[in-house]
Amino acid sequence: MNEPLTNGAEGRELIAFRVGQQEFCVNIMAVREIRGWTAATALPQAPRYICGVINLRGAVLPIVDFAVRLGLPGSAPTARHVIIVTQIHNQQVGLLVDAVSDILTLNESAIQPTPDVASDLVKAFVRGLLPVDGRMISVISLDHILPTEERQAA
Repeated sequence: MNEPLTNGAEGRELIAFRVGQQEFCVNIMAVREIRGWTAATALPQAPRYICGVINLRGAVLPIVDFAVRLGLPGSAPTARHVIIVTQIHNQQVGLLVDAVSDILTLNESAIQPTPDVASDLVKAFVRGLLPVDGRMISVISLDHILPTEERQAA
């Protein structure tokens, strides 16, 4: 296996997190903060993957259940869950995940393409796969977490 991690200036930093037994990562530049779970206020008629909204220093922050958004089984949030506050286009969105596990620095060439057997929906979210220490971490594209019409409404 080629070593994906690098100490060079050409490296890119990603923040890795777990949802169930799977690992994912996003560009650290899109992450504004990581905070503990705060109970969210439900929104009527919201998509199933929207847990609700929380007050983040006076701003309304929609919370996306990351597992449900990716079609995985969701779980009731507990004090052990965390919210990754991200910037998606010009909208701040919280991602509900099980735990943040690591910060990775890598060369872009270490990211392998999503296999052709994946559905178009998976390919919209998963930009590629990153082999690290015998594990496969899915590199997530945040652009499709909220559909365009929901970004405008949020």
